[in-house]
Amino acid sequence: MIKEFHVAVPSEDVDDLKSRLVRTRWTDEIIGSGWKYGADLSYMKELIEYWLNGFDWRNTENEINAYPNFIAEIDGVAIHYLHITSGAANAVPLIITHGWPGSFLEMMKLIPLLTQTAGVSFDLIIPSIPGFGFSQKINVPGCNLWYVADLWYKLIRQLGYEKVMVQGGDFGAGISAALALKHPESVIGLHLNYIHSSYFPFLPVGDSLTEEEKEYLKSADEWYKMEGAYAHQHRTKPLTLAYGLNDSPVGLCAWIIEKFYGWSDCHRNIENVFSKDELLSNISLYWFTETLHSSVRFYNEVIKAPLHFKENDFINVPVGITRFHKEEPFPPRRFIERGHNIQYWNEVQPGGHFAAMEQPAALAKDIIRFTEKIFNPG
Repeated sequence: MIKEFHVAVPSEDVDDLKSRLVRTRWTDEIIGSGWKYGADLSYMKELIEYWLNGFDWRNTENEINAYPNFIAEIDGVAIHYLHITSGAANAVPLIITHGWPGSFLEMMKLIPLLTQTAGVSFDLIIPSIPGFGFSQKINVPGCNLWYVADLWYKLIRQLGYEKVMVQGGDFGAGISAALALKHPESVIGLHLNYIHSSYFPFLPVGDSLTEEEKEYLKSADEWYKMEGAYAHQHRTKPLTLAYGLNDSPVGLCAWIIEKFYGWSDCHRNIENVFSKDELLSNISLYWFTETLHSSVRFYNEVIKAPLHFKENDFINVPVGITRFHKEEPFPPRRFIERGHNIQYWNEVQPGGHFAAMEQPAALAKDIIRFTEKIFNPG
């Protein structure tokens, strides 16, 4: 069952948010430490002042509602998605999936770039993972990459598409890879701007990783030691974290904003790549939908069913990889192609983890190039 959806957060929820912001009890900091120990206090105060007195959530609602929004019920789960058709007779259906701490809002800049082109044009399906945004929270175990991939397969079928292009970053990369692996008959091609951290290819008896691959695994381990405390908390005790962040909008903001600063190619100024309105739209979405816990709990589910390829597991559909240079850690090509049929590879600078927001034109260009290569391999 599919029904139209219109975003309209109650006014009392907006008022409640503002009243909480006014009553913020600020912490201290080591003077002049900036972002060294986490979200910079001076920037947080500046951002919260704007959230309180400058930001207007209704503008975000208007932007969302300018596109067709729907809720599809699939296996008893309500999935929110945007569905934008280009109107082109030869439009290619494309499903794009977000990750954490992003949302479907990451993809807003891509919409005109992928639906209003002279060459290849796309019909876009932009869903929210269960437990994110306006999609239903799953309060029983088992909501992982594989589960969501099956939901997406059924969503594609409900929309009347036989085969689609698939794209993703962050969790979206893992879901997209699982979809291509489990349902290759429904996938034209797979484009990734991230390789999910749980991915590990099958190694036949007698085979071993190259020195480059071993060095990557070592560097990834070092990265997680320095930067991965958030993920360890998400994987192990997400509920404990959620009490504070579901109750304090400033706490929620700091937890998310630090990642937009640290993972983007912003050159130590977050507003080089994101506006305050973009940052606060995403954070407000988490706040109003109360999805911090359900979204970070996804880490716990994924680690219990990782993207570990078994014998004969191989993504045979054409795969395109766009590596933005600030995306770290990122596996070497050999490690990826052990499990993926790589037909397109491009390294792009500038750009970081939030490619659709940071460098939408570059990402859209690569998606189009890869799609053209599939349909015109010569």
